[in-house]
Amino acid sequence: NIGIDNNVFNQPDDLNPKSDFTFTATPAADLWLRIGRTWVVGRIAEDFNWYQTYASERNASTGYSVGWHVPLTRLGFKVDAARRNARDRPGFEIDARVPRVESRFNGLLELKTFSKTFIGVTATRLRNDYDETSFFLGTSLRFQLNRTTTGFGLSLRHELTPLTSISLTAGRSEDRFDFSPLRNSVSTNISGNVTLDKFALIRGGATLGYTDFHPEAPGLADYQGLTGAVNLSYTLLGSTRFGFEFGRDVLYSYDVNQPYYLQTRLGGSIAQQIFGPLDVVVRGSIATLAYRDRAGADVTVSNRVDDVNSFGAGIGYHLGRDTRLGFNVDQSYRRSDVSNREYNNLTFGSSVTYGF
Repeated sequence: NIGIDNNVFNQPDDLNPKSDFTFTATPAADLWLRIGRTWVVGRIAEDFNWYQTYASERNASTGYSVGWHVPLTRLGFKVDAARRNARDRPGFEIDARVPRVESRFNGLLELKTFSKTFIGVTATRLRNDYDETSFFLGTSLRFQLNRTTTGFGLSLRHELTPLTSISLTAGRSEDRFDFSPLRNSVSTNISGNVTLDKFALIRGGATLGYTDFHPEAPGLADYQGLTGAVNLSYTLLGSTRFGFEFGRDVLYSYDVNQPYYLQTRLGGSIAQQIFGPLDVVVRGSIATLAYRDRAGADVTVSNRVDDVNSFGAGIGYHLGRDTRLGFNVDQSYRRSDVSNREYNNLTFGSSVTYGF
């Protein structure tokens, strides 16, 4: 992507937001290696962001993953590991591009009980390590957010068709913080999942469930309710592509007085081929960040809710089967009862996408 970012630091209007010319490149490669009946899979991805004037915002992030998938006759297992050395915005809340390391390990052991039904045991370990230089609004993210998440669960999976499977999972996880034990928590989750192969009519996956999030320190309310993640796409008559995204989960805030929030996001896109190699795309998303107060804490706005929305459109020209040249315009903004947390941002420029 090459273009103009009209609010580099996500500043409110009264602070005279800074504009800059920017260039972004995101090369990635997926790898597969078959060894007997097993598969070794991997992915390498880079994110480069360059700003002409504000050199402090130039950054690069590297991610890589590797997995070993062993589908035996009755008993199979998968192990996957990933690591990302990042210097970008962690999400909708933190506007600084901060250095950190994210690592993940997943394990799955499955027993085939019937011809298309599997019972499994899962294990997960996640690690978030913010650099000692990672600060946001005067808060040390290393002190507040460095943590380890460990989880175990049971799963029941059934293959409806060669391209579609459904599953039911139940699990329990613990978050343990290195320097801020008041944030420690335990979560219990029950969810249903549908997985659709990339060659199916509808592609992607959907997970919806119930989560009981319990902070261990007194004075902070639990969350009990819906969580999930949905990412689906459908192509109509080979010329119109619909995309749909939904996400709802409990996330940790940098603010010790409002230590977590419930993030709900809904997004979608429509891409329409006009004629020949020319297409147009419209897209949008809305998100809410609903904060929870620590009892007795001095907060600016109690149990506040921030809105983070974005809308955009683009026009593209396909230079062959795998290459698309586009021009995009996107407007994003955050609305909050805390004035210094608001911003408006307009970005526009050209893009080149290559892949399949």
